[in-house]
Amino acid sequence: MRSSHLSETTSGSVLPPNPYSALCPTRMVLDRIADKWAVLILGLLDGGPQRFNQLRREIGGLSQKMASHTLKSLERDGLVTRTAIATVPVTVEYAITPLGRTLAQAVDSLRLWAENNFDAVLTAQQSYDQRSNELGA
Repeated sequence: MRSSHLSETTSGSVLPPNPYSALCPTRMVLDRIADKWAVLILGLLDGGPQRFNQLRREIGGLSQKMASHTLKSLERDGLVTRTAIATVPVTVEYAITPLGRTLAQAVDSLRLWAENNFDAVLTAQQSYDQRSNELGA
């Protein structure tokens, strides 16, 4: 399988990435960006390395299973590194990679947008719900 950022057609011609196509590898990266746990973990690690349990304590609602799954995915994607420290019990520390830092900085504007606009979104949701209830939908 070709490991290029361009898609190859059946005729052998090369197409530029098209995230609207179901077969485009860009979608895998967009899935990572759309994952709230990945975004929150990358945001914390952008401030410096952290241990597994530190991350869990900092991110409310993040279960051990989801933290482990997300960190493994981020490590596989080259966005974080995992270091096991020989202690009893073993301590595991995660750090952001240079590639991960570029993503953390890119998605930080989304976090800021959410912080600055959640009131407007909640107001819109309440208005929508009220209209839906009045119409019996």
